[in-house]
Amino acid sequence: MDPLVRSALWVQQVITRSSGLVLSFALSGYLIYWAVEPPPVLWSVAAVLLLGGSLGYRLLKRLRLLSSSASETTRLDLELFTHLLVLAYGAILHTPGGLDGPYYPAVYALVMICSSFAKPLAAAGTIAFAVLMEAALNFIAWGSHESDRLLPHAALLGVFAFLNMLVFRAEIARIRALSRQRIETELRKMKDAARSYRLLGAPTAAGERATLSSPDAEERLLRSGVDEIHQAVEFALILLCRTLGLRTALLLGLDATGSQLHIQELSSTEDGIASGPFSARDGIFGASLAKGSLLAIAGPKAGAHVPYYTRKPAIGAVCATPLLDHGNARGLLVVDRESKEPFSAEEEETLRSAAHFVLRAIENERVFVQLDRAKVEQGKLYRAANALASATTEAQVIEAGVSGAREFAAFDFAVVTLFDKNSGEHEICAVSGEGASELVGQRFKHNSGLVSMVVANRHALPYRGDYDPSHQTVFTRRLHPPAMPSLLVLPLLVHDRALGTLVLGSNRRAAFGDSVRPTLEVLASHVAVSLANARMLKRLEELATMDGMTGLFNKRALQDVALQKLKSAQRFKKPLSLLVCDIDHFKRVNDTYGHDVGDLVIKGFADVLKRVKRDTDAVGRFGGEEFVIVCEETDERGALLLGERIRSELEATSFHSELGAIKVTCSVGAALFPLAGQSWEALFKSTDEALYASKRGGRNRVTLWTSKLQGCAA
Repeated sequence: MDPLVRSALWVQQVITRSSGLVLSFALSGYLIYWAVEPPPVLWSVAAVLLLGGSLGYRLLKRLRLLSSSASETTRLDLELFTHLLVLAYGAILHTPGGLDGPYYPAVYALVMICSSFAKPLAAAGTIAFAVLMEAALNFIAWGSHESDRLLPHAALLGVFAFLNMLVFRAEIARIRALSRQRIETELRKMKDAARSYRLLGAPTAAGERATLSSPDAEERLLRSGVDEIHQAVEFALILLCRTLGLRTALLLGLDATGSQLHIQELSSTEDGIASGPFSARDGIFGASLAKGSLLAIAGPKAGAHVPYYTRKPAIGAVCATPLLDHGNARGLLVVDRESKEPFSAEEEETLRSAAHFVLRAIENERVFVQLDRAKVEQGKLYRAANALASATTEAQVIEAGVSGAREFAAFDFAVVTLFDKNSGEHEICAVSGEGASELVGQRFKHNSGLVSMVVANRHALPYRGDYDPSHQTVFTRRLHPPAMPSLLVLPLLVHDRALGTLVLGSNRRAAFGDSVRPTLEVLASHVAVSLANARMLKRLEELATMDGMTGLFNKRALQDVALQKLKSAQRFKKPLSLLVCDIDHFKRVNDTYGHDVGDLVIKGFADVLKRVKRDTDAVGRFGGEEFVIVCEETDERGALLLGERIRSELEATSFHSELGAIKVTCSVGAALFPLAGQSWEALFKSTDEALYASKRGGRNRVTLWTSKLQGCAA
């Protein structure tokens, strides 16, 4: 970018960012001027309207940017509260007593609000602004050189701000900590309940394993499942209490160790219910779980088997029914009543049916949660597949693949490598994360690293995604990703052939467990197919636009490019040159040395053209030994220099054959737009006439078209 433009943009940004603070100082200066000699009323009205408009604008902007960067909010806070200070001082000066009057504490209140809600740096700037304003009023407006009023005011402003910041912010931090603790406790209870119902897997070493990539979505899904189970179980317990005359009916769930029972749902006429946990190995609880069947006790000893009361009521009978999920005990359905009559066979069957109903409710909700989870995952996979299907280039496929992977797993590092089977080399094509600049574009040979092993074996590595940088090599010993505990290298497979790998890394342990690994493997296969399609599309485009022998534009493609460049030259009134090059006596080369050597000469001439052309020049083979170059912003002198360079480069090039070294020359014709023609047909005809003149003039030369050559080709 031009330095002048860069400087202008910088000045514009500085003015934009400092406009609010400049306005505060300008209005404070106007207030001082008013204190010296009141100006016309219209001026004051205009100043108040300007201040009110700026204050409202910045207040709305600050409310919209509650979550913006710290620097942005600090600037807005400083502008907002300095505006309010100007307004406060203006109002106080209009009241009886001025700064010594009864309304001056409004400044202290404003500073307290600022220290409570604004950023610390903005609060300090606001206090400094207030002190400067009072000093200016004292020394400039009123001509007082004494600091009897200024020093106490400044000290009180600082004390008010400091104490309020200390107390208020500490209280806010305490309330936030308590709220966060309550939320985490409720969330933990909900997850414990979900885990006991097997709606959620066991916790991993890194914490709770989320099946969905979005914690909010997973939390909503689990909460919905737990609520549905609670409603069904609560209905069953209430029905049991009313039907069998029970004092208490409760559902106890086993923990992961199988040694303790926790209350999950209860219905009771008693208030004193202990929170637990209770031992799963003692009394009727342990016996029922060990036997795997219903157990009931009636009589004086029944009360000894109910540990969930804080004060022992009269218990005449108690019954425990295990909840068996595929033969494994998941909890107990426990009921008790005051009557000492034993539970009848019909009542025991009712309890078994209730336990079966509870299990069925849990199983149904488990299936529903799994279906919802699968629906969400399939939706994400569908969106990722659509994004990959719409990608038409390798770069677009790689970007869509990495973005799709973020839908399923949280990772901090991503790399896409491509494998060239012919050269046996891997290339790091794209990197996201730390060290991207050092890795992207690097190439390395096939070795014993994880990337090479995944390409060779066509299986994801390492096992369980656990990565140890001291014992495992990802790329090479010289090229390696940042040290992180979790890393997964996925093969990009098409028809059992590895095109490359997708490497994902995370700073969280166990980030690529069984819950996300299969989905990532499916996504990697979609990426591979899209990558293969992008390569095929690129190849088809090359076949449609490129000459197969030389790699230059073919005749049709060059004409399309030339028409675009001609339109641009016409629109912007810029020069354009067209050159036609033809190998001299090429038929003699074919007749003497054969067509294989002739093809070698054509390829060599194409290499010369590629070497001498500029990046903005378009070169194409028109057929046989004839080549055309379209040169943007090239005048007569530039066209002649380029033609002469092409001619001399080819003349100095030797081609080797079985009959010895061969040297050839070329003739070049050049024509300028718009002098030689304003359309492609007219310009090409003029260039062809200049080429004919070079041939007729002895070959191995460059000729620029002039009006004297018009019609000589005919």
